[in-house]
Amino acid sequence: MPSQIAVGNLAVALPMDCLASISNSHIDDQARHQQDSQVFVPSTTSTAIATTTGTITPMTVITIPRTANMEMTDVISAPQIPETLSYPEDLCPPDNFNMVSTWIYRSSFPKKKNFSFLKKLGLKSILTLILEDYPEQNMKFLRENDVTLFQFGIAVPDDKICAALAVLLDRRNHPILIHCNKGKHRTGCLIGCLRKLQQWSHTSIFDEYRRFSHPKSRSMDQQFIELFDGREAWKVIDPKWIPDWKTLGHYASA
Repeated sequence: MPSQIAVGNLAVALPMDCLASISNSHIDDQARHQQDSQVFVPSTTSTAIATTTGTITPMTVITIPRTANMEMTDVISAPQIPETLSYPEDLCPPDNFNMVSTWIYRSSFPKKKNFSFLKKLGLKSILTLILEDYPEQNMKFLRENDVTLFQFGIAVPDDKICAALAVLLDRRNHPILIHCNKGKHRTGCLIGCLRKLQQWSHTSIFDEYRRFSHPKSRSMDQQFIELFDGREAWKVIDPKWIPDWKTLGHYASA
């Protein structure tokens, strides 16, 4: 009685005396790596040989009686994967969103579809690094959720950076979100200066900056971060309200 072997998606019937030579025959790469699959045969009983790791092992195949109008797709079918995945509105963060440190977040400019997500953060403050007037729909979100807006201009000189850091390191403003337009360069500069106050190495600071500014990192931004003097920031930061971060303790008390 002929038996069947499973190769890929094909079931091939062979005489029993030919099976011994199969183990040394060529099996293509696709069949070699394919997971075990069941072969459904319309006959009453059959024996199959499954190839998984290059070896041939007899296995029993459960047979299903075939009706006149039955197709193989009626027996087994691949799962249907949607072309696009949609998420509930409250799970839609702004682009480039990430936690910076405890109660401090960063992102691109929040849009209306992001408001439900931001509301779940329980924000007390938003620090924006854009010069333009804040859109009315964003202002409405701030009013409805009692969120304070801190706004600093496009050009971010040392004194503006120090003032922004003073806002970030005041626990009374937490939780707080930092953003510019895309959450890349201006936000990256401010975060880089914050990391200096947290005693990060330049290597780690620039690695983080490039990760969020990809694919367009700016050497001038990294130079600004490198030359920033954190001692100037401590002159305007109130140590009474700084977060309980151990990395801040040494400089805050100096």
